[in-house]
Amino acid sequence: MTSTYQPRLRPATPADAEELAALAERTFVETFIDGFKIPYPADDLAAFKAEVFSLEATRARLANPDHDWEVAELDGRIVGFSEVGPASMPHPDLKPEHGELKRLYIASEAQGLGLGRALLENALARMDRRPGPQWLSVWSGNDKAQRLYRHYGFDKAGDYEFPVGSWRDQEFIFRRG
Repeated sequence: MTSTYQPRLRPATPADAEELAALAERTFVETFIDGFKIPYPADDLAAFKAEVFSLEATRARLANPDHDWEVAELDGRIVGFSEVGPASMPHPDLKPEHGELKRLYIASEAQGLGLGRALLENALARMDRRPGPQWLSVWSGNDKAQRLYRHYGFDKAGDYEFPVGSWRDQEFIFRRG
């Protein structure tokens, strides 16, 4: 994607909720359905989208003071974001006061511009403000993301089944620190 403007990173605001909800759903579909070809049953996918990507769910997470968001804009549009919050994955060493990278999404048209790395580095800096190790989960089949997280000092610390409706994705738990 060629742009006459430089990408801009900034904190998310409540006014971004609608654009963030739409972007999150679109990038999830682009990545996992179109890209990785995961055959989610339609009912499971619809339930997951309603629970995670709805405008109401996005507004609630944006309003939660324990969640910290940053957006990447290009040509006045949000094309990526990161969300950091309290750790909540099923791991015996994990504590809620630890930081977790909840989401890091980049629209397909903005990939390859360095926005993912910039958002990740800023998210890690925000997670540094929390005590203890840093956590994230990554789909077991996403080797590219796993390599990126290992480059930033994360190691696999476990796995679990991530629910998409009644469907279960095999997720790896990564920890740094």
